Amino acid sequence: MFEKARYFNRTLALAAGLIAVSTFNYGFDNQAFSTTQAMDSFTRQFGVVDESTGKYALEPAWLSLFNSLNYIGFAAGVIIGSMVSSRWGRRWCMFVMSCYALVTATIAVTSNTKEQIMTARILNYIYVGMELAVVPIFHPCASPWTPSRHLSVFLGLRWLVINSICYGTSKLPDNRAWRIPLGMFYLVPSIVLSLIFFIPESPRWLLYKNRVDEARVMLQRLREGAFSDDEIENEFRELQFALNQENEQGRFIEIFQRRNLKRTFIVVLVNFFQQATGQAFASQYGAVYVRSLGTFNPVLFSLMNAGIIVVITIAILFQADRFGRRPLLMVSSIALTGVLMTMGGLGIEQPVSEARKKGIVAMVSLLVISFSIGWAPMTFVVATEVPALRLRDHSSRLGFGMNVLFNFLVNFSIQYLIYAPYAAWGSKVGFLFGSLAALALVFTFFCVPECKGKTLGQIDLLFSSGVKLRDFGNIDAESMMDAETNHLGGGGKGAIVTTKANHVEEGVQHDG
Repeated sequence: MFEKARYFNRTLALAAGLIAVSTFNYGFDNQAFSTTQAMDSFTRQFGVVDESTGKYALEPAWLSLFNSLNYIGFAAGVIIGSMVSSRWGRRWCMFVMSCYALVTATIAVTSNTKEQIMTARILNYIYVGMELAVVPIFHPCASPWTPSRHLSVFLGLRWLVINSICYGTSKLPDNRAWRIPLGMFYLVPSIVLSLIFFIPESPRWLLYKNRVDEARVMLQRLREGAFSDDEIENEFRELQFALNQENEQGRFIEIFQRRNLKRTFIVVLVNFFQQATGQAFASQYGAVYVRSLGTFNPVLFSLMNAGIIVVITIAILFQADRFGRRPLLMVSSIALTGVLMTMGGLGIEQPVSEARKKGIVAMVSLLVISFSIGWAPMTFVVATEVPALRLRDHSSRLGFGMNVLFNFLVNFSIQYLIYAPYAAWGSKVGFLFGSLAALALVFTFFCVPECKGKTLGQIDLLFSSGVKLRDFGNIDAESMMDAETNHLGGGGKGAIVTTKANHVEEGVQHDG
């Protein structure tokens, strides 16, 4: 891992670090609400008295809406973020969404009614959607492939931070217990607002906008001191070569055309299986479900799982580029299938004994581990590597839109599947999600290409050359790219620089 530090100069370290910090609010939102809704003070404020027990409880129907309607805001945010990012640039998109996040944080912290807290979550997810639309595109554009792949795994820290705060405040007897964690929503946007214009704009976006000289300057700022002038020039030439493949940025409809359909299929299905394997059962409802079992402190349970996630992400940090995307996704699918099927089996015998309840709690923790091994970090890596460069914004918009849709459907359904007077499956819901995890394994084996160690331009070339998906990992893409650029440049690299630059300038005019 430490040898990768040579790829960073101060500018790149600031850019990559700030982009990574920006993603923390995604974890803050999910885990803050997931954990606080298991707190007694939150339940008293927004729940009703259960006549059978005489205790406050959150209504399953309201909880279903609370954990699913936010994805309406998410969908809007993905669309808005993609459009703002494409038209005005990655930095301005992050600036605008951070200003907006300060407003929604205020609405959340001051909530006193069920309607206000639900509205706050929906509106805050517009910000989260904008973040998810711009960050996966901005991060690879700012970083060379090696650090970009590794920085993403640090995002598990967000769970640990917010759950530590929740555990610390959970012992407070009043509404401060849940208001303080929600107040953390102010922190990340404030940091981004103060630093965003100190980092360079995406060189790729500048090339799309026919601002070639600015793109070269920005790339130089991100690479100087860590790469030689020749290496920087080669990377710039490679960017131009990738953009030179077409005369204009693609239209949305093109992602469904035959030559791009394979890539679109992969982007949609990796987003589908990330949600269909049941991670929402643990991430959104885990604490509430553990609280209903009455066998363990639900807030401590969330904190323990967050610590486990950090350990897993550190392990991935060292091994992701060694093992690649496909092995991690396949191992994750196998583990999820086993854990979910076991969890389902523990709930068959009714009533569920205390020993089996403890077993179910353990399986929920193992579900978190299994998901963190592969599907949690690798989905967005694959979904941003696979699309054609000229269709990246459109493909990302579709992929994250599908992620939002499947997230909504799963989160809306879980409460009705688990609790009476609805399906009342309880932990037997594991049979459903376990079957889908098995299908995810089949999909990964046959359809997910191995892109470790390859730049976005090289991946684009492999797809356009018709290389079989399962052969990507065995191809020397760098040699293919050199051969292709030399061929198109008339045998000389000097000729191709001028040729590519001219073509890029002609092509990106249509994107302005």
